[in-house]
Amino acid sequence: MFHDRLGCSTISFRHLDLPTALQTIAGLGFTEIDLGALPGVCDHVPFVLDADAVDRVADEVAISGLRVRSVNCDIGDLDAPLTSEEQKRRDHHLDRLLTLTSRIEARALVLPCGHLDHRPIRSLDEDLDTVAAQLERAHVRARDFGVGLWTESLHVHRLCCDIARAARLTARLSPDIGVVMDFSHIVASGGDPADFVDLFASRITHVHLRDAVPGNINLSIGNGHADFAGGLAALDARGYTGHFALELETRDITDPERPESASRAARFVTTLIP
Repeated sequence: MFHDRLGCSTISFRHLDLPTALQTIAGLGFTEIDLGALPGVCDHVPFVLDADAVDRVADEVAISGLRVRSVNCDIGDLDAPLTSEEQKRRDHHLDRLLTLTSRIEARALVLPCGHLDHRPIRSLDEDLDTVAAQLERAHVRARDFGVGLWTESLHVHRLCCDIARAARLTARLSPDIGVVMDFSHIVASGGDPADFVDLFASRITHVHLRDAVPGNINLSIGNGHADFAGGLAALDARGYTGHFALELETRDITDPERPESASRAARFVTTLIP
């Protein structure tokens, strides 16, 4: 029904518990998901992730029959200075998430690009150095679990809030750390998806799809200014062969309308993917 490279993030159905969200996504005809693990945004993976919780989430995903492309998570502000004890707690949480990522055979764990504010905690360069160091640390650990480490390097509400800051962060990262491109964050920051592709084409490992206007990332596909045809064509021209995920954390529809909205978006995007 939909393109085989197009999946759906469970964030699209964050108002449902995980088993119901997975059942809904599978029922629409998707075969692949991104698993949302973002405290305060999508709690499909508990923040207190003990061994029992890992088992429970892994079992629920297995029952659904859906493939998992990535686990989209947050382990705290990556630019915040940590004490040794705080770093130990973060590393423990990371290991639990990586255990889950490996168990459900996802390709990668996705981490953000700093705290939820444009103002640096210290200076911009110091904060970018700290984010990069934390991502490198997570990347080394992810290799031990046999999974990749990707970052959503542009997030309009976080430290790396535009293409210029995303470029400064990416320049600090080893080439094995993938970049997740999100149409909505690019457009909401005043950027152009094609420009993002031109800058990061060799690093882009995954693409999130949602519509936006400057300053607002929470629009259904078709209700904003994102040039999906142009952005997807730019990706194809640069040889992108990865996958896409509808991340429809939208606020312009009601919850009962979400299944049909996701299906409509998937049908539209399917026509644009080569």
